[in-house]
Amino acid sequence: MTEVKATAGTDMPGDLAREVLGFVGELKAFRKDIQDQLVKQEERMNMIDRKTALRGRAPLSTRAEVEVPHQKAFNAYLRHGDDDGLRGLVIEEKGMTTVSDGGFLAAPQVSLQVQEGLAAKVSLRAVANVVTVESAAYEVLVDKGNIGSGWAAETVLTETDTPTVERVVIPVHELSAMPKASQRLLDDAAFDIEGWLAGRIAEKFARAEAAAFINGDGVNKPKGLLTYPSAPYKTATASQIGTVASGALGDFDSAAPGGALIDLVYALGAEYRANASFVMNSKTAAAVRKMRDSDGRFIWADSLAAGQPAQLLGYPVLICEDMPDIAADAKAIAFGDFHAAYTIVERPDLRVLRDPFSAKPHVLFYATKRVGGGLTEPRAVKLMRFA
Repeated sequence: MTEVKATAGTDMPGDLAREVLGFVGELKAFRKDIQDQLVKQEERMNMIDRKTALRGRAPLSTRAEVEVPHQKAFNAYLRHGDDDGLRGLVIEEKGMTTVSDGGFLAAPQVSLQVQEGLAAKVSLRAVANVVTVESAAYEVLVDKGNIGSGWAAETVLTETDTPTVERVVIPVHELSAMPKASQRLLDDAAFDIEGWLAGRIAEKFARAEAAAFINGDGVNKPKGLLTYPSAPYKTATASQIGTVASGALGDFDSAAPGGALIDLVYALGAEYRANASFVMNSKTAAAVRKMRDSDGRFIWADSLAAGQPAQLLGYPVLICEDMPDIAADAKAIAFGDFHAAYTIVERPDLRVLRDPFSAKPHVLFYATKRVGGGLTEPRAVKLMRFA
């Protein structure tokens, strides 16, 4: 600053010197304003931390550190079977008890990786309604009829119909997986035991979930979409899934194969079509992908962006390998708003029990999670029946 003043006073013209000095003054004022704002922001953060502590909760700056003891103790348990740290550990902020009859609660990082792995797999979970509960079942009230309405006049009383409400109960069931690893591999410090375990659990869980959400019988597992009662959509009741005929026995109509798909789309109510999607397996998708309209254009459109699903008649397609192949009397294609039609219920906790005795020299990890699923709105989905 001293050099600027000297130069401005000796070598620069008077107007230029005044401009330079004015600029320096503005720069100092701007710097002071920034410093004042930083001080005020720090004071506000300290005040928030103090208020949070008064309410009995951990400050924002230290809340992430709460998970660290559980993470370290869980890692020691996986590698060496040392459960002393887990037995004495209780994380009240997360509502965790570290030991139970079903094993130890997995570290939050492992649970998060498993949950992300399940969401990334191709199953009905990608389009269904997923609800987290703390109880043994999830209950929801579903309106099975239309609420009556009418225009009211000053002297005329208009009575309306009473809606029919049904209680749908979706219980949660225990889903288990048992990956194994050698003790020599666990002793290797470079081996990411938590990442490996999360990946293996997510893979096993995803396969079991995907099959149950489509074909599960509801006995110790979720009740699958295709196991509910169905009937032709024009005569289906409020508790039945409507079906649309494919046009030929075990196949599409050879003259107009795409016509049945259009019928399937418009058999669904307009209120559900806005959020609807197709669900089918790869073999069915291969057959549908070859179809053309009357102008010779394919009715299947590949995705134009990475991570986006393909489009069929303007609606996204989910490839779910547990859907049946095209065959006589098979319901191989589903179309609907699955967020409204099917609900997946799960408990947030993941438990892991280490077993070094049953498969020597390997160590088994018995992982359990509770999940359920069920149909909540039959009118929100339609099925194509090849019969």
